[in-house]
Amino acid sequence: GWGKCGSARLVATSGPGRGISRESTLTGRHRWRAPGTAITGLVVLSLLTAGPAAADPVTLGGGSGIVVDGDTYCTLTTIGTDNRGELIGFTSAHCGGPGAKVAAESAKDAGPVGEMVAGNDGLDYAVIKFDPAKVTPTDNVNGFIINGLGPDPRLGDIACKLGRTTGSSCGITWGPGKDPGTIVNQVCGGPGDSGAPVTVNNQLVGMIHGAFSDDLPTCVVKYVPLHTPAVTMSINAVIGDLDAKNRPGAGYVPIP
Repeated sequence: GWGKCGSARLVATSGPGRGISRESTLTGRHRWRAPGTAITGLVVLSLLTAGPAAADPVTLGGGSGIVVDGDTYCTLTTIGTDNRGELIGFTSAHCGGPGAKVAAESAKDAGPVGEMVAGNDGLDYAVIKFDPAKVTPTDNVNGFIINGLGPDPRLGDIACKLGRTTGSSCGITWGPGKDPGTIVNQVCGGPGDSGAPVTVNNQLVGMIHGAFSDDLPTCVVKYVPLHTPAVTMSINAVIGDLDAKNRPGAGYVPIP
């Protein structure tokens, strides 16, 4: 469930709206026949030996729903490139660990399009390496735009988020959280919103980590502001950690 100052996990398992949890070869002999029969045989041979058609790439960006290892629903924070030239994305570490397979929720049956390759439980982030042949990156998901990286928000800044469960919502920034790298924002969050991007003036400043307090009501709909604030993990803390360790995701730049 929800926990104190970021201990909550906004992960949906076993499908949308469910509970919260943590963390051929063709051989044979052919005869020549009359032209019509021969042509038919060639067509059949062609159909039998052709490989499966490649699936169309899925479009993913900050705010897209993702499925980790087939049963954990979270939200993609952002997508872009690192200093190795890899197609990289982020989400919360409590959604999965290195080696976990990531699929697009919009095309779950198409199979994995990426894999988690690094993470940090302390800062609660996971790095996803995407297959560029299977993913078309975008900076605009349902009108939610990420236009580069921004500084950590200050008290009074209006922050907005896009989660796969509760959609988009905006609210005031209350200031730093209790744990290193965290920020407290009055935005709506629910199961499956873990990793959701948080922006100020369309610039990415963080990802949704969890709820601020169990003692306050949870967010039911974004139009009712009387709910617990959300704890956001600073994207600058995440990238700073990656750069210091030169791990996959270091030198990250969102897709323009």
